[in-house]
Amino acid sequence: MGIRKNFLVVISVLFMTTTMVWAQRSAAGEEMSVEESYLQQSIENMIIRDQSRNGGREEKLIALDYIEDAISRGNTSEEVLGALEYLSLEGLMNKTRENGRVINNFPDIRKRAATDLGNLGTPEAKNIIIRLVISEPEPMVLTEAFKSLAKIGLNENGETANAIAWVVNRFESGRGDEQLALSALEAFEILADKNGGVINNTAITTVSRIAASSHYNRLIRDQARMVLDKLRLQAAEAQSRRN
Repeated sequence: MGIRKNFLVVISVLFMTTTMVWAQRSAAGEEMSVEESYLQQSIENMIIRDQSRNGGREEKLIALDYIEDAISRGNTSEEVLGALEYLSLEGLMNKTRENGRVINNFPDIRKRAATDLGNLGTPEAKNIIIRLVISEPEPMVLTEAFKSLAKIGLNENGETANAIAWVVNRFESGRGDEQLALSALEAFEILADKNGGVINNTAITTVSRIAASSHYNRLIRDQARMVLDKLRLQAAEAQSRRN
């Protein structure tokens, strides 16, 4: 562990040093060469890969810092996607146990990874978020995941809408979660807008249940009715266009 940590420190210092040098050159009007750009991304990917998979919560937060900076600069490499997949399932699929107890259940890490996947915005990112929502027990993580799914906007064969509806119905079998229901309503509305008004029957049924359920307050039920009216109108318009 000590050797790995020392190695990572050296790599991190190298990355920061090269980044500072290239920033100074950029300010002077000099462009980074293809080789220099490749080297920077390679070092960055190495840090992201190592920090996301090793160590505890603090190391994973560092990995997320690097990931967010990488995405902001257009680094959407397989290493970035792979690290986000790993972090989004931390404590769910990827479990570390000590004396039989899971010690790497970090909902805040998964929430932040869900946000970053939404910013990544690729079909692969969408698929990872769907895996997350099917496994995730924490409403705060699911709420963020719904926002990211809506931001990406992909809903082939109703897959995204089905996943959101399944989660809402799972929570409603208990006592429901108002923030989660509100996030689902917003996601359904955005997905319909981004897909030509087309949303599947599962989503419409889920919105109808929210509108009629005693689990939710009046404001959420009224919002559900407004969304339901909009979805039905959009569905009718889409059908008319097809005819």
